[in-house]
Amino acid sequence: MYNFKNDYSEGAHPRILEKLVETNLIQQLGYGEDDYSKEAKTILRNKIDNQRAVIHFLSGGTQTNLLVISFLLRVHEAVISAKTGHISANETGAIEATGHKVITVETVDGKLTPEDIIKTLNDHALAPHVVKPRIVYISNSTEIGTIYSLAELKALYLCCQQQKLLLYLDGARLGHALTAENNDLTFAAIAKYSDVFYIGGTKNGALLGEAVVFNHPDLAQDFDYAIKQKGALLAKGRMLSIQFLVLFKDDLYFELALKANSFAMRMAKAIKEKGYSFLTESTTNQIFPILPKSVINTLLLNYQFYIWKEIDHDHAAIRLITSWATDETQVENFINDILNS
Repeated sequence: MYNFKNDYSEGAHPRILEKLVETNLIQQLGYGEDDYSKEAKTILRNKIDNQRAVIHFLSGGTQTNLLVISFLLRVHEAVISAKTGHISANETGAIEATGHKVITVETVDGKLTPEDIIKTLNDHALAPHVVKPRIVYISNSTEIGTIYSLAELKALYLCCQQQKLLLYLDGARLGHALTAENNDLTFAAIAKYSDVFYIGGTKNGALLGEAVVFNHPDLAQDFDYAIKQKGALLAKGRMLSIQFLVLFKDDLYFELALKANSFAMRMAKAIKEKGYSFLTESTTNQIFPILPKSVINTLLLNYQFYIWKEIDHDHAAIRLITSWATDETQVENFINDILNS
């Protein structure tokens, strides 16, 4: 049975494993002071065209969201998120457990707009009787596979600037967003039009790891204390930085994400040819076709995937995810099964 449930079912790209073995017995300082961390940070600063950026390597996405958001918020402040946002839907109340409210917004496509922000601010204007919104949290790509355009991100950032809010971008699948066929964003644009973002490695070829980027150094002051206090400062920090060094030195990161996207789009094309519709218009490695339940039950005999949303008595939306390691033969098998359904 082949797994289309997620993009982290496999371990890591062989080049990462080779580099870890190659450097295994070379002594280095701990806690991110190693040479590999320094080199990886230099490469990333060049990629995002921001030499002032402060970069830290963390082990996972939920950990990163928890650390960044709780660090930036004062005790009475809150974060705005799409209802489908990861911090709202899939992190076991991690943000709320730190004492901060997640204010959710209903969206059609998983993306927030300036109008959403203004409305939320108006709804929370009864100071000091309600929490004070301070951070706007977005994901690119979103949890439903959609992506932000340059114009959308810029408008959102300018709105945040005007309203004295911080814009934080969750980049768990940022590689897939940046290599999507309709994308017009770059790393440099994201660094320019956000306050903090992270680059996801876990879901794009790394064993584990995310690189959190503070685009404005003043925001990152003492963040290393928060990392240590929350148990996230690894003694063997090189285990994370070596992976980002490999992923970005020769742009392997983009190569892997593009592969995942291309497989998903091949599957989406076949599904459309069969006449089925989609819950969202995704151009990344997550797709959400709406299928007859009879077809879903047949597919479940050979493939693992999530049944995402009940549509009606006879139909449901499923989520299919491809990755850097997805087997092309299995993609073709799925396509044939769909076309013959």
